[in-house]
Amino acid sequence: MLNVFTASARRFAEMPDKTIGFVGLGIMGLAMAKNLLDAGYPVVGHNRSADPVEELVEHGGKNGESPAGVAEESDVVLMCLPDSPDVERIILGDENEDSPITEGLSDGMVVIDHSTISPTVTEEIAAELAELGIELLDAPISGGEEGAIEGTLSIMVGGSEEALEEQRDLLDVMGETVTHCGPSGAGQTTKAANQIVVAAQMVGVSEALVFASQAGADLESVVDAISGGAAGCWTLDNRAPDMIQGDFDPGFFAEYQYKDLRIATDAGEAFGAPMPQTELAHELYKSMVGNDIGRDDNSGVMQVIEMLAGTEARADD
Repeated sequence: MLNVFTASARRFAEMPDKTIGFVGLGIMGLAMAKNLLDAGYPVVGHNRSADPVEELVEHGGKNGESPAGVAEESDVVLMCLPDSPDVERIILGDENEDSPITEGLSDGMVVIDHSTISPTVTEEIAAELAELGIELLDAPISGGEEGAIEGTLSIMVGGSEEALEEQRDLLDVMGETVTHCGPSGAGQTTKAANQIVVAAQMVGVSEALVFASQAGADLESVVDAISGGAAGCWTLDNRAPDMIQGDFDPGFFAEYQYKDLRIATDAGEAFGAPMPQTELAHELYKSMVGNDIGRDDNSGVMQVIEMLAGTEARADD
């Protein structure tokens, strides 16, 4: 929290003079937009559903009414949307979106996409925006709802390094680590690699906990013991205590993890990269969606392992 406070205090001291547009105020986006407001930036927002926009307005933001409306009132536009088709629709428009942000953008503006989408789609959108004099930074995020709220996200950026430096002040408000990964699409490639590792952790911890439960071990002791050794990882520290209580309230929807793994496996196919473990994780998350638990946290993949075992792995009261 000290780093976030320091960054926020610096933003207040400098009195930011650029207005931030934010399209996509979900679990992650709304928290990120609030942090920008807290740091002194004017924020104009839009979301498909009205409640998050109302919450943003109550926090001091403004309702942009539409993607184009957000862009018209902003100096830079940020997005945090579910999937590649959503990003294409909001930026370029289609039969379901007649006011895309391109209608409100001006020459020389920057669009920062925090969504997790296909690297190749990102490259295509970046090329179309470049023809309009607009720069795109693909800047997917990692850190879950906690990271979005606390401003400690890891932000992986593809695109122009010069454009990144121009916008680094606002990215520093939302993220503890901001890394330039290369040209357009490199941020999305890095995020795919991130999700490969995250899914492996979630599945591995789930298997370990169900195994330990079947063997009659105390699950709280198991989590404490293995967290301090070579098995230590983010999932054990941040999700395992809830997993063994059957608490799968979402910090990151499992259906989004499934989508991210689909992006990773499709890219693996395109690039000729073998992904045996990721393919298995992809199928397990597909099973979550098929069993109507896709809106649980991505740690809820443990429930699929439990279904296979015919039991629930829970800590003793």
